[in-house]
Amino acid sequence: MEIQTSAIPLQHITDAVTKKHEINLFVLRLDLNHPHISGNKLFKLKYNLEEARKQGKDTLVTFGGAFSNHIAATAAAGKEAGFKTIGIIRGEEHPELNPTLKFAANCGMQLHYVSRDDYRNKNILSFYKSLHLQISDCYLIPEGGSNELGIKGCKEILQNISVDFDFVCCACGTGATLAGIILSLKNNQKALGFQVLKGENYINKEVHTWLQTFKYVPKNNFKVEESYHFGGYSKVKPELTEFMKRFEKENNIPLDYIYTGKMMFGIYDLIEKGYFEKGKTIIAIHTGGLQGNAGFNKRFGYG
Repeated sequence: MEIQTSAIPLQHITDAVTKKHEINLFVLRLDLNHPHISGNKLFKLKYNLEEARKQGKDTLVTFGGAFSNHIAATAAAGKEAGFKTIGIIRGEEHPELNPTLKFAANCGMQLHYVSRDDYRNKNILSFYKSLHLQISDCYLIPEGGSNELGIKGCKEILQNISVDFDFVCCACGTGATLAGIILSLKNNQKALGFQVLKGENYINKEVHTWLQTFKYVPKNNFKVEESYHFGGYSKVKPELTEFMKRFEKENNIPLDYIYTGKMMFGIYDLIEKGYFEKGKTIIAIHTGGLQGNAGFNKRFGYG
């Protein structure tokens, strides 16, 4: 069974900042490619689902935190493509499911909660035995969908861009999406990744590791911006939330707190600082993640 997707719009942004600096800014609306398996997750899961079916597996097992976009997307993909799904959730179980886990459970995903210490052992066989899972019957998808097949899918993202561009930007949690994008760049194009986790050189190392896996020699065609994480993963500050509200009001494009909000904030800050020359065309990849806003708002009182 094929997952049905929608056409992906490329939305042109014209506002005071882009006009002032004479920058052509577009947003590739991957958040609109599917109601529930949106953004880069659809690309990361595409070839993993094909491989699972090729191996004759009927159950997908994957991993993530309680607000994980990947958990929600895998649950939805499994339901639509006819797979059983199991989610290994980092952290303790709560009596009331948050919106992300409630959605996953409603899609039929079995949820297994493990401590953060045990979660670190998820690549050890004894970990699965302790959960009473017959791994031989399951297809394992790593956290975030970040493996070689996930990157293979992400190499197809740029095929949806119908204009010539100079820079393409994406938010980075594992570096896999950025790696896929770099692998599909033309010689005159550059990629900018916006790291959402706190940690010096973390994503840059991950990306280089992925590129080595594909035997790709970097051509000085990408950079990871580490100044826009706002304190780390799941951390925000008032200036970020205010920017997100203003951007959505002006452009009718919702952003998420973890990934795309930080990326767009970074892009606008770099435009204001003159990082991009006048006349350059920038593509911002909207990698989805909007499902997490409901849980984030409930947990931290934003919105």
